[in-house]
Amino acid sequence: MAPKAKSGSGKGGKGGAAVPGSEGAAKKAQGPKGGGNAVKVRHILCEKYGRIMEAMEMLKSGVRFNEVASQYSEDKARQGGDLGWMTRGSMVGPFQEAAFALPVSGLDKPVYTDPPVKTKFGYHVIMIEGRK
Repeated sequence: MAPKAKSGSGKGGKGGAAVPGSEGAAKKAQGPKGGGNAVKVRHILCEKYGRIMEAMEMLKSGVRFNEVASQYSEDKARQGGDLGWMTRGSMVGPFQEAAFALPVSGLDKPVYTDPPVKTKFGYHVIMIEGRK
């Protein structure tokens, strides 16, 4: 495989052009699933911890991620929680770390942050639909 893929998750090849010369920072930001410079993000944002835990119970009971986001999320991405493609550096620290650490998953069987991620905006449940 490509000599750069040390994290064990890699297909190699696509990643190297983004931040030449800052390998340490890139490795730290990537997390265990890492790789790529952009992720297609969905999230559920709630100001109150109790409300985000209600949303997580819905997810655990098998309700689709976008349906739970439409019902519970308190931000502009209420339409299924879709934030679209986001690049490294465009997200707040804890959100970005969690987003780039998650594997790609789908709405029916989402892999999401558990416990929720706390930022200055509130509590987030995050899932990743794509990576590039």
